[in-house]
Amino acid sequence: MPGIGAFLPWRWPWRNPPEPPLAELFAGKSILLASEGRPIPRSAIKLAKSLAEKTGAEVHVLSIARIWGTSFGLPNPGLLPNKREMQERHESVAKAVTWLKRSDIAASGQVSGTRNAAKRILAEARRRGADAIVMAADPPLNWFLSNMVWSQEPYRVQRLAPIPVYLVIDDQQSARRPKAGSRQ
Repeated sequence: MPGIGAFLPWRWPWRNPPEPPLAELFAGKSILLASEGRPIPRSAIKLAKSLAEKTGAEVHVLSIARIWGTSFGLPNPGLLPNKREMQERHESVAKAVTWLKRSDIAASGQVSGTRNAAKRILAEARRRGADAIVMAADPPLNWFLSNMVWSQEPYRVQRLAPIPVYLVIDDQQSARRPKAGSRQ
């Protein structure tokens, strides 16, 4: 009888995730364009578009609205995303879907609220049978800080995903932030 490892494509979490195949070699039929809450940048949309054009894949756009937690173990309305945050997520998804549909790519989108973005993104990829995930990401932080920062969620998705995860590193956002110890 084969062990459980024969059925589950997992790896040790401290190991580096495998590099995704080159975009020219992608052969999937379903792509998940995901965001952990940041606006979806044009560069991530372009990568998803180029992957989808080669194979005729459909693209599903997912944006996460962060739920901040619970209060005394009970849901608290003050911890849920407010109307402005939800509106921003819906506009970001609508912009990406519109841009993809203008290029004759089958696209759909949704906004989902959760406290664990990586878990929700992976669950949606599994549910839709996605062959790849495309996400925008900040430059990686060191191992100690990366688990405490929400903007490092794309790296958690990449580490846990059994399918290729294409990360589009957005250097423009990091250039806008002041460096530690600098005065502005």
